[in-house]
Amino acid sequence: MVLLIAPRPVNSDVRPLLAVETCASESSASKVASMRDDALRLDDAVAILERTPASLTSLLKDLPERWVQATEGPGTWSPYDVIGHLIHGERTDWIPRARHIMAGDSRPFEPFDRVAQFTDSQAKRLDELLLTFAELRQQNIETLLEMNLTNEDLNRRGVHPELGGVTLGQLLATWVVHDLDHVGQIARTMAKVYSEATGPWSAYLSILRDRQR
Repeated sequence: MVLLIAPRPVNSDVRPLLAVETCASESSASKVASMRDDALRLDDAVAILERTPASLTSLLKDLPERWVQATEGPGTWSPYDVIGHLIHGERTDWIPRARHIMAGDSRPFEPFDRVAQFTDSQAKRLDELLLTFAELRQQNIETLLEMNLTNEDLNRRGVHPELGGVTLGQLLATWVVHDLDHVGQIARTMAKVYSEATGPWSAYLSILRDRQR
């Protein structure tokens, strides 16, 4: 006698886990981990901030004027102008605003003059400006470390005159990125001195096309 076994009923509500779904969940987990890595760590921030003056001094000191006075065209800044701008930030922006937040001052920050360097740095030598920037940055890093900031402090809020509510952590992260932004600007401006001299190789050099007018 042959026994006939009925096929096992299939639950239409249950479906096998596909490999792609596993990958997707792993990808989501990686994104979460990456987002956590983006959080401000004071030691990491200081590691960049303390290197910027030496990096720029090494790049710019004693260079011919052709490099330090180069611009990307009318209304743009030379490396010389950028150093003056960074000095003004050390004096009036990062630490004064950090103190403002830590004091619990609810008034907006004093507006930052982005072009003050055109009067403040007038007739000063580049090596003098580089030295001033290095000295001010060292003082500001020492002040920052003396604040002994906690994670709770990094969440303290202040009021930007244009952007509205901001946190101390955001201010300090912006300080770091502001440095890197201007280091990139200096490199890009200097590279464009040879934009024509590179000939056909310019097609491979993305720095020559960045922020084209």
